[in-house]
Amino acid sequence: MKTNDNGRYARPSVSTHQLPNGLRIIHQPFPSEISYCGIVIDTGSRDEFPDEHGMAHFVEHLLFKGTQKRKAHHVINRMENVGGELNAYTTKEETFIYATFLSEYFERAIELLSDIVFHSNFPEHQIQKERDVILDEINSYIDSPSELIFDDFENLLFPNHEIGHYILGTTESLLTFDKKKVENFVNRQYSPSNMVLFSFGKTPFSKIVRLSEQYFSRPNIQHSTSKKRELPFMGKPRKHQLEKDTAQTHLILGTHTSDMFHSDRYALYLLNHILGGGAINSRLNNSLREKHGLVYNVESNLALYTDTGLFSIYFACDKKHVERCLKLIDKEFQKLTEFPLSPSQLATAKRQYKGQLGIASENNESIALRMAKSYLHFNQYFPLEDIFTKIDGVTSEQLQNLAKELLIWDKQYQLKYI
Repeated sequence: MKTNDNGRYARPSVSTHQLPNGLRIIHQPFPSEISYCGIVIDTGSRDEFPDEHGMAHFVEHLLFKGTQKRKAHHVINRMENVGGELNAYTTKEETFIYATFLSEYFERAIELLSDIVFHSNFPEHQIQKERDVILDEINSYIDSPSELIFDDFENLLFPNHEIGHYILGTTESLLTFDKKKVENFVNRQYSPSNMVLFSFGKTPFSKIVRLSEQYFSRPNIQHSTSKKRELPFMGKPRKHQLEKDTAQTHLILGTHTSDMFHSDRYALYLLNHILGGGAINSRLNNSLREKHGLVYNVESNLALYTDTGLFSIYFACDKKHVERCLKLIDKEFQKLTEFPLSPSQLATAKRQYKGQLGIASENNESIALRMAKSYLHFNQYFPLEDIFTKIDGVTSEQLQNLAKELLIWDKQYQLKYI
């Protein structure tokens, strides 16, 4: 990212536009020969009906398997043949489809994105084949307890709710998918007013708007109304354990927290960073690994959604060390709830967290995806300079109050793989 004359991060000159059909466009100019262009859809696994578990992710796969004018290999080769890449992924609330390419191929990329998003034909034989691929993906995931435990934990926090369901779906649900079910989901959820077209690179914005009008100006027609999102029920904290025949005990604990729009979200991110974020000198890493040598990895995480969120701590260790690790975690909870950070501790935490964000901002792909998600949900983009200002405004009292709400042992759900 560029800096201004004062050494601060310069505010990017982001441009936006909206087509008559409701599709929003956001572009950030950047002087590079490499560009990013994609579509983010306000649709994820929580937008599935009970008989559709895994459908959002399934559709994401099928978008690459043929359109009304292209076979599957033509879709794949369209960007690969000019050195570009086509990628996609699904979350609980979004689906991303995007391309990375040399800037001279911008029109090629945007035309292809339009074709696969609006004109995929979901051939029956590809549905059968892709079902097998995802079943293998599910089995691979089951073999990775350090990944699977996060999804099982969301199921524990949000039982019988779409947020708790696995993004990949289940073997039982996948076996029920057919062309009609796929088309019903796409017709319901994939409307232009439910999308953001994002671009990052040196292509002039006037050209982006012109090409968007050419390739994305289809009517905003839905065969049925998008599924309404319902606020999940917050049950009482409970403990659960599953037998997984693992060499180590894997354990995750945590609780519900605020949504992505909450005014305390930057303080929440900073508190998470202090406790067990990405830095190796986080309080949990210092205690469990560096001081006591009980774990190889311990981390805390936040997942903030549009109407709820969750905070969690994960570690894996020898089964004989589990209770000691839990006591050390509780000790760190007590420190943050009982003792406010000193001015020097707070300043150090802010510098470190901003430094990590600054380093992450050197990845242009991450910038493009973060910009897209921000515009999708907030209808605006928050540049790094604004985020730094929000972090600078967090007070020690604010952090302690959040800790008193969040880091209470009796509020923690717990899931253990043994």
